[in-house]
Amino acid sequence: MEKRDIPERTFEFARKIVKLCQVLDQVPGVSRTLSNQLLRSGTSIGANVEEGQGSQSRADFIAKYSIACKEARETHYWLRLLAATEILPQSQLSELLEEAHQLVSILTAIVKKCRANNERKV
Repeated sequence: MEKRDIPERTFEFARKIVKLCQVLDQVPGVSRTLSNQLLRSGTSIGANVEEGQGSQSRADFIAKYSIACKEARETHYWLRLLAATEILPQSQLSELLEEAHQLVSILTAIVKKCRANNERKV
């Protein structure tokens, strides 16, 4: 996989989540409810990363990226639930599941590094 910056990567992830939710919304019932949850959390990751890019302070940056990380964890949960309940086949979700997992790892590392740098400066 080619190296991409985190704002671009989270935007592309959000795009894929929107496309998936368009498919889920075509099925009445539980699928629509899960789609709404997935859409909110999956698109919020990139939105918070973008806000973090324009942060006014290191604390603001850490706060936005922390929220993005939490949203990535939530998105991973909804994707796992869709697979576990067989609403969608695991094969259709595996790429998104892996990307959500990687985003959690990357965002966690960024937040930890920024917090550690903040503590050293105090």
